[in-house]
Amino acid sequence: MKSMLVKHIVTLSASAILLASSLAVTAQATASDDDKKFVETALKGGMSEVDLGQLAARAGKSADVKQFGQMMVKDHTRLGTKMKTVAGQIGVTPPSTQSADGLATKAKLEVLSGDSFDKAYISAMVKDHEEDLADFKKEEENGSSPAVKAAAKQGEAVISHHLAMIKKIAAAHNVTE
Repeated sequence: MKSMLVKHIVTLSASAILLASSLAVTAQATASDDDKKFVETALKGGMSEVDLGQLAARAGKSADVKQFGQMMVKDHTRLGTKMKTVAGQIGVTPPSTQSADGLATKAKLEVLSGDSFDKAYISAMVKDHEEDLADFKKEEENGSSPAVKAAAKQGEAVISHHLAMIKKIAAAHNVTE
């Protein structure tokens, strides 16, 4: 009786492992090279948003810039965690460094302070979020992986909200790109 129970448990465990492996292979098979590139680019961009958000929270002069920076850290950390899960499902190793554009923007911002910092950060965030929104919409419409498309849709909603907020902040600071 006991050995029969053990056999059933072993059989169920093996079946679960095979099913999980099969689902992972299926997710990888449905992800195109473009899907994989999108995920990698989104992860790098998200790391940049977090890094720049931390900088804005520290170096920003105005309360709205500091608060926006804090929101970038919180929201893009959350999005990054979800995107890393998708990356694992489609066989993409999450990058260890942020985007080159993000590093260049950080280098430009680090030497600024006060209103100059705020205006440059706001301008960079408007531009970046406009580009990101277009990329996320494109992936949502044209992607082949259901998991990546779902992540793009979720990211699109967050990025759209960020873009609306940063445009209001830009108007308040008289920033016109």
